[in-house]
This record gives sequence, structure tokens and C-alpha cells, in this order.
Amino acid sequence: MSAPKAAFVLVHGAWHNHSTWDRVTPILEAHGFAALTLDLPGAGVHAIAPTSLGRRPFDPAAFAAERSPVAGITQEERTQPVVALVRQAASLGDGKVVLVGHSAGGMTISAVAEQVPNLLHAVVYLAGFMVPNGMTLLELLPHETMSSALAPGLFVGDSAAIGATRIHAGSTDEAYRSLLRASFYGDVPDADFAHMASQLHCDESNAGALAPSAITPERFGRVQRHYIRCTQDRAVPLAGQDHMIASVDGTIGGKTTTHTLDSSHSPFLSQPAALSRILIDIGVRSPVERSADAR
Repeated sequence: MSAPKAAFVLVHGAWHNHSTWDRVTPILEAHGFAALTLDLPGAGVHAIAPTSLGRRPFDPAAFAAERSPVAGITQEERTQPVVALVRQAASLGDGKVVLVGHSAGGMTISAVAEQVPNLLHAVVYLAGFMVPNGMTLLELLPHETMSSALAPGLFVGDSAAIGATRIHAGSTDEAYRSLLRASFYGDVPDADFAHMASQLHCDESNAGALAPSAITPERFGRVQRHYIRCTQDRAVPLAGQDHMIASVDGTIGGKTTTHTLDSSHSPFLSQPAALSRILIDIGVRSPVERSADAR
């Protein structure tokens, strides 16, 4: 009898929703893995747009100034639904869960791994924010390794004043849409880009970006961790990805196992088969024992 397979919990990034994983979950399931997704609070079915977005004629100044309806969402409010989904997945994977987070979803999976390390087979960052203990995502962004990121050029208004990092994914401005594509979907076909852009919500609560990472060697450090590097990423540049890997390895101990895709920020669209192969390999691996000097 073959050993039970790990179950996957897949967490989307900023402005995205569970449909991020629509091309990956069927592949995982075809290989016998359970794969669970969700819309985080403030995202997907839980997203609430500012009223100015729907007014006609559209007023860019009003859109840039209106307080976000999701400004009050906290990181803990995002962490807990994922903890619950991990518990559900553990019952499907005989207690073994591979927790995957894309981009800003890395902040959530770090928090979850700190809370329930005993339920995790592995934690996987897909071009994700793997931020050292005590640091916020916002504090990381000005680092020199992040200087080539294009995504900040998409931000609308004063994020501190509106309580969210706002984009206008539905903009018809050609320059803005070109920047949106270059930031997230540089190697994605036109039709796929148009569809994904239509799925994006405009406001990402600042709470996740302002909440300090709270990961410890005693809990988070017990979980084998993997990082999938995306070499053509213009949202989280490769240099920034490598900086985060080195920083967490240096402060938490142990070593992050790295994998590399020659892709943009969105290999779930451009290379779902290659991405799934990496995840499947992680799912069937035996847990890596940390050496005594890494404890």
C-alpha cells in the first residue's frame, strides 16, 4: 500500500483570489493530491470596492482619495481562515499539508506556519514575501534588491490615507495596462492576461503590509521550507527573492530549499505544468531533518 499523499493548501497573493490556482489544482488532483484554495478576507468574493470605482463618469481624484472599505482587515483575520483550511486539509492528507503562498500571500503562510507547524509537511513560497522576524513587508520594499520592482508604479493614491494599497486593474489607459502586465504577467498570453486582470480587486488592506513577521526558530523553523524563484519577475525581483531567502536562513537557521522557474510573477498562468511538477516533488519528499548546528 502506498503512503498517504500530502494535501495542498494554496494561498493567493495581493489583489488576486482563489482563481490564481485554477490551472494548478487539476494537475495536483490528477496526481492524487487534495488541493484546497480560498479567497482571503477582503479578496475575491469578500472584496468590497470603493464606491468611486463604479461612478460614471469616473472621477480619478475621488478614486485616489476614498477611504478603503477593507482598511480594517488585519493579518490575523487572514491567518485564521488559512489555519482552519490547513486543519481541514490535514484530515485529507493523513496529517501532512503542503502550504503554498504566492507573493504577499507569503506573509499569511509564515503566520500560519508559526501557529500550526505540527500540521505542515512543508511551506512553499512562490515568489513570495518570506520576511524575517520583526520586519514588515512595507519595511522590506525599500531595500535595494527591490528597487527594480514595477508594481509600485501601479499604486493609486496615498495608501496610508486610504488604508489600503490600491490599483486600478480595470483601467482602460494603455500605459497603465501595459505596466500591469509587465509587473505581474510578462510571459502570459493576451487572453489570459485580460481574464486575470478582470478578476483582480482594487484594494489590498495595509494591515498585512504593516504587521511584523512573527516567525521563530522553535515553531516556524521546524517546518521544511521551499522557495520557488521566478527569474523574470518584475513585481518581486529575483534579487529581492534571494535577499529574503538569505535573510530568513540567517536569522531562523536551517536552509531554504530553492527551485527556479524562468517565468514572470505568475507561473500558475504561464507554466502551470512546470510549477505543479515542483509542488508534486515537494509533496512526496520525506521531511528534511535539520542538522544539529542549524537548530
